[in-house]
Amino acid sequence: MGTLSGIDWFPLWLSLRVAALATAAVLVIGTWVAYMLSHKTFRGKDLIDSLITLPLVLPPTVLGYYLLVLLSRSSPLGHVYESIFGQPLVFTWQAAVVAAFLHSAPLFIKAVRAALESIDHRYELAAHSLGASELRTFFFVTLPLARNSLSALAALCFARALGDFGVTIMLAGNIPGRTQTLSVAIYDAVESGNGGLARVLVIIVSLAAIAILWPANWLARRTKPGIAG
Repeated sequence: MGTLSGIDWFPLWLSLRVAALATAAVLVIGTWVAYMLSHKTFRGKDLIDSLITLPLVLPPTVLGYYLLVLLSRSSPLGHVYESIFGQPLVFTWQAAVVAAFLHSAPLFIKAVRAALESIDHRYELAAHSLGASELRTFFFVTLPLARNSLSALAALCFARALGDFGVTIMLAGNIPGRTQTLSVAIYDAVESGNGGLARVLVIIVSLAAIAILWPANWLARRTKPGIAG
């Protein structure tokens, strides 16, 4: 992306892109998983919940190693990805999106599940009694009731994706101009003894996190008990 005043801004732009794509994926997939866990009863539900919680308790490097093995060129998933897209997934910016997704999705899913379970389900039952399908009820009743919670959690998800380090460096690596995100660039600056650059990048990511979390906290305060919208 070029430099400005001696600072390479590529890690910032890459981090923003990675966080945006990861957040979009979490919103779609995570909301669906949270809805299934909060509204459905099925075999293996507790196991799925445990697997979702696992990334929250495992060290990021361990999770990154699992992904590295699972998505490597020699693995079935890695082979399928390479056959479709013509390149391996690991050590690419797309791998950073996968890492950011898995770093932020578990917390989002568990929080959204709690939000969906706390809404007043009488509105959903009323919609069903009037003939609305489950899908229509989800989009026009359930989601509007939980919109403030979802918006706040999406902002938190973006902030977590923006700051991921451990999983990203294991899966995407540290390739300047290709896979070096902002958090990895900070680590690289500290390791190379460039304290001035590290301080500037730390300030940038801190200000970005505040800009994201401030409206998220405001939305969270607007959420009413019992009705998460």
